[in-house]
Amino acid sequence: MEKGRRGTVMKIIPYQHGFGPETVKMWRESKEAAIGQKDIHSFEEHLYFLNEILPATHDVEIALSNESVIGIIAYNRTEISQLYIHNDHHGNGVGTALLTRAKEASSGILTLYTFEVNEGARRFYEKHGFRIIGRGHENEEQLPDLLYEWRR
Repeated sequence: MEKGRRGTVMKIIPYQHGFGPETVKMWRESKEAAIGQKDIHSFEEHLYFLNEILPATHDVEIALSNESVIGIIAYNRTEISQLYIHNDHHGNGVGTALLTRAKEASSGILTLYTFEVNEGARRFYEKHGFRIIGRGHENEEQLPDLLYEWRR
């Protein structure tokens, strides 16, 4: 068990399929709030991506509070693929706890992409030592991306 800011008690566990629908719902709502557009994939496609595609190349972990999903991170030794926090838990230390796990498991360098429009994520990553090293990654959402890097 970990304690975030504002008393949020959470535990971080490896993702399990039983949490799939709740995780995808949280992920989609968080992303929509961050970029101002609905996900282009169906709920079922998103769940398949979470259960079958993402774990093949990344460690996937979720943060739980009172057995409810409040965050997800997918990472490997060199990159963070996904990091989403429940909209009601922004600023509670959930993202910091998940990001710390990825940093500890990294090779000493991590990269990630975030949407340029996602100012909250940009502030968060920059606060945690990430610096912009590139721009303009192609993505399905057709939004400008920023490539960030962190070095130990």
